[in-house]
Amino acid sequence: MESVDLEVLRSSVRWSGQGHRSLLVTVVRTWGSSPRPAGAMLAVRDDGLVVGSVSGGCIEDDIIDQTRREGIRDGSPEVLRYGVSAEEAHRFGLPCGGTIELVAEAVSAKSGLRELLQAVEDGRLVTRTLDVVTGVATLGPAAAADGLAFDGRFLSTIHGPRYRLLVIGAGQLSKYLCEIAVGLGFDVTVCDPREEYTDTWTLPGITMVRTMPDDTVMEMALDERSAVVALTHDPKLDDLALMEALRTPAFYVGALGSRRNNQARRERLKEFDLDSGQLARLHGPAGIYIGSRTPPEIAISILAEVVAARNQVRLPDDLKVEHAKSLREISADTMSACGISAGRNGVPA
Repeated sequence: MESVDLEVLRSSVRWSGQGHRSLLVTVVRTWGSSPRPAGAMLAVRDDGLVVGSVSGGCIEDDIIDQTRREGIRDGSPEVLRYGVSAEEAHRFGLPCGGTIELVAEAVSAKSGLRELLQAVEDGRLVTRTLDVVTGVATLGPAAAADGLAFDGRFLSTIHGPRYRLLVIGAGQLSKYLCEIAVGLGFDVTVCDPREEYTDTWTLPGITMVRTMPDDTVMEMALDERSAVVALTHDPKLDDLALMEALRTPAFYVGALGSRRNNQARRERLKEFDLDSGQLARLHGPAGIYIGSRTPPEIAISILAEVVAARNQVRLPDDLKVEHAKSLREISADTMSACGISAGRNGVPA
């Protein structure tokens, strides 16, 4: 689950322990364009304090205003719908034709949020099923492919470990990439057996391991919620991780390097008995083409591709580093043949 939604659970449990009433609001359906997806959560305290988001802000303002005016009442969860009419869509900042349906529940012992938070923090993937008639919620096991379901009576939401990111190498680029990845909601592990790199690692919130990369991949038992990025430029380390990662269901496996190095890497990986289908899953050079040169820019480039893969967005070839650079070289050669000089980004000077 996203880090912002995890903070919603933590805040709701903490507020209850402090004697506050709170409202838990969950997006259950959207029609047309909407700012937040189904499953996004918002917590509103009885004094109007809010954590999380279900829209671009206007719906939150309306819920906060109602909470302050009317308080948080006991009773069954309520189904709310915004943006049914063009007037409402405009009022609440929804795109034309956009509609969002929410379930709002007063948090109580029946909500089971303390047990849910404990399960999530224990690393378990669970389904929370809320009966909107009684307000009683129960927990059960979930699979990685499960999603939100709402039939008007029962709301089932999936909660569990955040998407995992395994980074091979603890160099400067890794620090920028990991810092951004944590903000994106990834549970980040950095693997580097080289003491000269790991001894200077100070970034909080990251798990550091010093085992060999192939052992780390196998120990982590990577699944459909896992991504791997190899950043050492050392074949003895990167190749070991990639060799095992490409055999797992990980949704993204990528490696840093030039186009020439990437081709050489693919040839080496063939020697590890990886088939063409497995090799085709390798993103290399990793990232999308944004003209990145500095470590922070490269980190953004790589994570943009990782997030696209996580969201099951198929990127056009023109955005891929290898293809984009080839096109720019062709363009530069054409301009050179015509006697036109190019600037830094290939734009005629």
